[in-house]
Amino acid sequence: MTASISSQFNPNIIHFPKDGEPFLAANEWQVWNGEQDEGGIPDLEHGAHKVLVPFHWWITHHKNADIIERANKGEIGVWFAADEDILKHADLIEAGKKVWPIVAAHFPIFRDGRSFSTAALLRDRLDWQGEIRAIGDVLIDQLLQGARVGFDSFELRPDQNLELGLNQFNLFTVTTQNSWRGKRSLLNAENA
Repeated sequence: MTASISSQFNPNIIHFPKDGEPFLAANEWQVWNGEQDEGGIPDLEHGAHKVLVPFHWWITHHKNADIIERANKGEIGVWFAADEDILKHADLIEAGKKVWPIVAAHFPIFRDGRSFSTAALLRDRLDWQGEIRAIGDVLIDQLLQGARVGFDSFELRPDQNLELGLNQFNLFTVTTQNSWRGKRSLLNAENA
């Protein structure tokens, strides 16, 4: 599994609830790569109090008492690497629904679209109802596609313009394909 993740942090995210309008929100979650601190999660007492840990790290540490305690407090979510086989771990993800307030899918580079499939699988096959965040090398060009497959929050790469990102969701008034957000637009008889 690829555990490498950028240490860049965007203090704001774009949140786009399924039945709502997109808006900017403070980013409360730090993304941890799992390779620091000799296996222990970051100190949640100081600074950010919530952490996204790599799913492969969760697999081997989720039974530890301190991890269970923090997860039950809603302080721990997981992120999936682009090459993660999430269907192989459906039972663990099912159990995670009870403790993870958020999951994320990592884009190691913007042209690697495997994390779109991760979001779609989480929504369609694993019935994930909570927040799914796009993290990593996320550009404004990916927002519409991400929103269609199941992402409802986006931590854009720090050099991306958040206001411009918000405007991406208003580019089109008609959709021609079904998506996680709803059915395609129906053209009325006048336009047919």
